[in-house]
This record gives sequence, C-alpha cells and structure tokens, in this order.
Amino acid sequence: MTIFDMADFNDWQAEQMQDTEFVTASEEFEAGFQVARLRIARGLTQAQLAALVGTQQPSIARLENGKSAPTLPFLKRIANALNAKIEVRIQPR
Repeated sequence: MTIFDMADFNDWQAEQMQDTEFVTASEEFEAGFQVARLRIARGLTQAQLAALVGTQQPSIARLENGKSAPTLPFLKRIANALNAKIEVRIQPR
C-alpha cells in the first residue's frame, strides 16, 4: 500500500482541475506536473525517483516545482524510471 491511494489522487486531481490558477500553473510547469503526477501514482517519493534516475532529490524537486527546465536526456531517464514515454507536441495557440 502506498501513501497515496490512486483513487484519492484522482479525486484530488479532478478537484484541482476546477481551479483556474491550478490549471494555469500546471500548464506552465507541464513537465514537472506530469513527473510529479506519475511519481505519486507509482507510490514513489522524490528521493526514491532520484535514486532510480541516478540523480539527487533536489533535482527532482526543482523539476516538479518548475524551478529548472529539464533537458531531454534527463526527461528520458525519468520516463524510463517511471515506465513512461515522452511525447512532444506543438499546438496552435
């Protein structure tokens, strides 16, 4: 059993998506938001993910809170650790 139950996380996420400030911030920090969402859904702490990626916990924290722009190789390592894939999209504004 993880600290976060997936149903609880989905409920929390649905509630947060009703808040326009949250939606704006999550879009601004999309990569960090997605990493945090997957990390939590997989029941990992930042430190545990960092160990899987081969980095330190502050690197994961900076990515998740939008304080650093990740490189593609770093995102690939994170995606591999989370059993995820990277998608890049360019969309009209």
